[in-house]
Amino acid sequence: MLNLDQLAAFVSVVDLGSFTAAAEKAGLTQPAVSLQVKLLEQRMGVRLIERVGRRAQASAAGVELLAHARRIIGECAAAEEAMSPYREGAVGRVRIGSGGTASIHLLPKAIAAAKKRMPGLEIVVRIGNTDEMVRDLEANTLDIAVVTLPASGRSIEVEPFYEDELVAVAPKGSVMPEGGATPDFFKDKIMMLYEGGNTRRTTDEWFAAAGIRSQPVMEFGSVEAIKELVAAGLGWSVLPEMALKRDRNRLVTASVQPRLVRQIGMVIRRDKHLTRGLREVMKCLRAVEKWG
Repeated sequence: MLNLDQLAAFVSVVDLGSFTAAAEKAGLTQPAVSLQVKLLEQRMGVRLIERVGRRAQASAAGVELLAHARRIIGECAAAEEAMSPYREGAVGRVRIGSGGTASIHLLPKAIAAAKKRMPGLEIVVRIGNTDEMVRDLEANTLDIAVVTLPASGRSIEVEPFYEDELVAVAPKGSVMPEGGATPDFFKDKIMMLYEGGNTRRTTDEWFAAAGIRSQPVMEFGSVEAIKELVAAGLGWSVLPEMALKRDRNRLVTASVQPRLVRQIGMVIRRDKHLTRGLREVMKCLRAVEKWG
């Protein structure tokens, strides 16, 4: 491989016409610069510098190499310049994995805040369930996951940061029980529930604790789809409150008893290097709950 220091010494000697001048410019001794050029000549197998009187100048082979050397040194300088914003933390990329509901109703505020602090930050969001996100984290194809807990894996760390209450949801005009809806209240209701994942597991366990097996007539992998069907008067559901803040005018909601909550957490690899961009995203996620 070519040595950049040797190329730089060669170019400097040609430009300045002197080993001594090149050494002074580089802050080196004249023998050190001479050695760099000699090693480059040995690497190339040709003489690169000739003396004409008291001036050092490029040989015919040196003239040929000079254009390549300048281009190589210029590209290396451009590469260092391109890395400068990353070194200073001004730009970067964060790959976030998230569930569909959090990606719509929770992530945008955090992403907007992080981008305000770091305008050059690139953020990529991938949607999936908790298990998928953990697998991608362990494979290092994601930097952080925002998922419904619990999440487990051999090499991950979990930080709960948002508590999301699950509430009863009904078409506009429906009557909710005072004091909250119990599992027994839903026994004669047409139910539509989220399909799979920790949110559904939490809901099923809530019903099971009251000795009731949840038997929805329809199951969907999208909270947004369930909301639309409930709003159309096709049934009832138990959904994350996070997803309902913009739907108060077309849905009726009520708390459930016993209270039902799910924890949203940040998940990262234990050995993950926390870049400035990743730290900013995590800081903004922690602040989401107080923003409301």
